[in-house]
Amino acid sequence: MYNVLCNVFWGLSMNYSYDAHYLQKIATQIRKDILTMIYECGDGHPAPSLSIVEMLVSLYFVVMKIDPKNPDYPERDRFILSKGHACPALYSVLARKGFFSVGELPTLRTLHSNLQGHPYQRKTKGLDATTGSLGHGISLGIGMALASYYLNTPYFTYVIIGDGEQEEGLIWEAAITAAKYKIGRLIVFVDCNGLQSGGFVNEISALYPLETKWQAFGWHCQSIDGHNFDQIISAIECAQSVDNAPSIIFGKTIKGKGISFIENNNDWHKKVPKKEELEQALNELGDLI
Repeated sequence: MYNVLCNVFWGLSMNYSYDAHYLQKIATQIRKDILTMIYECGDGHPAPSLSIVEMLVSLYFVVMKIDPKNPDYPERDRFILSKGHACPALYSVLARKGFFSVGELPTLRTLHSNLQGHPYQRKTKGLDATTGSLGHGISLGIGMALASYYLNTPYFTYVIIGDGEQEEGLIWEAAITAAKYKIGRLIVFVDCNGLQSGGFVNEISALYPLETKWQAFGWHCQSIDGHNFDQIISAIECAQSVDNAPSIIFGKTIKGKGISFIENNNDWHKKVPKKEELEQALNELGDLI
């Protein structure tokens, strides 16, 4: 329905300048942080965190209008991590961006920590929403995006959801609402890694094909490689140019991306690496060169 021809091409950013090698270094550091944080606190979700790293890095280090020194200024872009169990990735990105000290990362999931097991907006600087109960992120995003119109403050609201999360009925109620109001400042990413906590998404609930479903609901749709910075950033630019419909970007990803024994291994949905596993994973990620 909304097959808009955008003036962007894979590998060519029209509005944003960036160094893909630098972004990859950041992504590698984020993955090291994720595994180290979970190892040190003894709890967490490594695989779902590893699959969204490139999308988060693209948003926070290239696209989003934000200021770590003034995290609540009204004109900032908003971000909602609907799949809140992947918060180690977001916490690392916020720390590396300068919202709070990197030294706080080892406090993940500890008593009185600012870094709770799911994002808690009142405790963590840089968060725009408390999340964790799956299915609510797009609805929260609709409210924030509508506010940008009513307040005449042209910011964008970005949301990341999981592919299995789309089994929640609230997702589709939100899809109808966003299309009804033609919210062009709402851009949703789907982390399409094909797995959820209980197994393969398509064996648990036959969601696919996703793009035709969302198009039928009135959304502008794109499908990309969710680990390719050029494709991610170009897709965002394309979505930003659509002012009469909400946008959704299906990022094809690998659950546990970057670590050989975690990739596509659903045992690592929620699991803590042993010391030797952590050492192997850090060695596989290599030096930040």
